[in-house]
Amino acid sequence: MESLLNPDSNSELNLVTSYENSDPVLLSCNSSSDTTHDSQIGGEKQLIEEEEDEEEEELKRLLLPNVDELPEIPRSSVEANFTTYFLPDFMKPGHDQYVHRHANGLCVIGLAPTHVAFKDEGGVTSIDFNVGKSDRSGIKVTGKRKKNAQHFESNTALCKVCTADASYVVRCCVKGSLLEVNETLISQPELLNSVIGSRRRLLCSTPNNTRS
Repeated sequence: MESLLNPDSNSELNLVTSYENSDPVLLSCNSSSDTTHDSQIGGEKQLIEEEEDEEEEELKRLLLPNVDELPEIPRSSVEANFTTYFLPDFMKPGHDQYVHRHANGLCVIGLAPTHVAFKDEGGVTSIDFNVGKSDRSGIKVTGKRKKNAQHFESNTALCKVCTADASYVVRCCVKGSLLEVNETLISQPELLNSVIGSRRRLLCSTPNNTRS
């Protein structure tokens, strides 16, 4: 009991020696742990930087396409914004039409380049929108609700395209509401013979099922 309360010099020496011997081991363990932690942090930073570089390269690829991959002639507004459908007439061969459909449902209807009217000598000479019970060119649609728009079936006659030797009925092709006709063609029907697609459109309509 007395030796515990008053330890001798040998006991003190052993205690100090034991402490001093154990301390370097503890420091070595701590140093190794710190090195591993720093290595993990460095690896995570490198991974994040690589991911950021990849995202930046992907963004550049989307915003700045390769010049070598670009077409020689830029796409037209119709090609960029519309999906084109060709409607060959199997009942009357050669009475072919097209429909340009926009994502919002708007449809632009016209004569396909393969239409028989373009094969007649002189091409299209006149257009008559006065078919059925009303003159299609007299329709004036107003407002967001398209007031005064006429509702047609896909086989409804829209106009007559005339050449020097014959006339051809143009159909609506889609079930919908007539919004407008290309009135320029009334005074300048020869524009239909042009290769410029925007001038060859006959009318615009909105399908009835676009709201469903």
